[in-house]
Amino acid sequence: MQPAGSSTAPTSAPAPAVDGRRVLARVQRRFIPFAFICYVVAYIDRVNVGFVASDLQLALGLDATAYGLAAGLFFLGYCLFEIPSNLILERVGARLWIARIMIGWGLVSMGTMFVWDATSFMAARVLLGIAEAGFFPGMVLFLTYWFPASERAKTGALFMMASPIAVIVGAPISTAILRLDGWLGLEGWKWLFLLEGMPAVLLGVLTFFVLADRPEQASWLEPREREWLAATMAADRASRQAHGLTSIGRSFIDPQVWLLCGVFFLNSIVNYGIFLWLPKLLEDVTGTEGFLLSAITALPFLVALVAMVVVGRHSDRTGERRLYVAGCALANAIGLLIAVSFQGSLWMLVLGFAISQMALRSFAGVFWAMPPALLGGTAAAAGIALINSLGNLGGFVGPTLIGRLLDTTGGYTVGLAALIAVLIVQALLVLQVRPQRPVPAAGGRAQNA
Repeated sequence: MQPAGSSTAPTSAPAPAVDGRRVLARVQRRFIPFAFICYVVAYIDRVNVGFVASDLQLALGLDATAYGLAAGLFFLGYCLFEIPSNLILERVGARLWIARIMIGWGLVSMGTMFVWDATSFMAARVLLGIAEAGFFPGMVLFLTYWFPASERAKTGALFMMASPIAVIVGAPISTAILRLDGWLGLEGWKWLFLLEGMPAVLLGVLTFFVLADRPEQASWLEPREREWLAATMAADRASRQAHGLTSIGRSFIDPQVWLLCGVFFLNSIVNYGIFLWLPKLLEDVTGTEGFLLSAITALPFLVALVAMVVVGRHSDRTGERRLYVAGCALANAIGLLIAVSFQGSLWMLVLGFAISQMALRSFAGVFWAMPPALLGGTAAAAGIALINSLGNLGGFVGPTLIGRLLDTTGGYTVGLAALIAVLIVQALLVLQVRPQRPVPAAGGRAQNA
């Protein structure tokens, strides 16, 4: 019994530990599917000219060189506004700015149906680039607000799987839309731009209800989970500020940042040099068309999906980035070499492009985990945009190069050989990068970089 007048204070049980993996999984389920869908729409709107290359050349009087130039001009407008766009996003928040970007590019994409000649088409491509500028680096920056460094290659891969998915679903959807040719007096390519631009506007409106700018605003998390995530990301930012560049000016002159610009520039030459010409290349070389051509075009991108997740997850587990990026570049070169060597065989051609796409798409998730390891604070917003904007100039060079070599040589062999050489240089260049290495995740809880 207790002595008279004495009392026993109840002993409060310690608060249960927060399961970091569970919290990050909830964040992933909240944001990644939506970001993924947005990027699918962005990619389709960016590259759907590849599905109507022949129709546009006929309707607008374009030769291969003019088409390649117009297709690539998207990246000039895109690159001019990348850095300002990301700096604005850092200031006003991703929720508002991503919505503005999506609604803007959707309207411009729909307006492309009104082009009437080479000049107006080129102007529309530049305007589309300006409207879309900041979406991809903005999303990459947004993910650094919610996921620590040790999770970014896998998370980035899940987001960037949208690009091959865009081809897989974009090819049959675009082919079906083109069958509307003549309906209500509109050519099929006009229906394509109209109908594929609408989803961006609708998703832009939904962005206001789905995204949140920072973990502190995550009302859908439990209070202790919200506190854990906010503290984890604060520690992640502090680590980058202590060990990485935090000054915008220094990030613009740092050799490591410029090496990453060069690596991504070379990758973009290959990426868009292949993709914006791939449907036409397969049509010209194999003689296939319609839904069969769409299915064949989609195959290399379908097999790339598994590779992206596996490579990204393994890179996070080991903490290695450079060797994975270099390996992807060399594997891509091997795939293109197979495609060049066996142009007379449909399935060897598809095999070569499948290997190429597995490597090319796996590159993305790992590569984009590298800049945040170098940069902190506002420098991350500016640096990521700088790398993406200058790197994407390769998206202008690649299609233009392939178009010029096609007009000059009458075939695709020389163009693909040039892309193989670019990939070899890319592999050598990335080995010169010396970024911070993230701490691999251990056990069942997330680790900070």
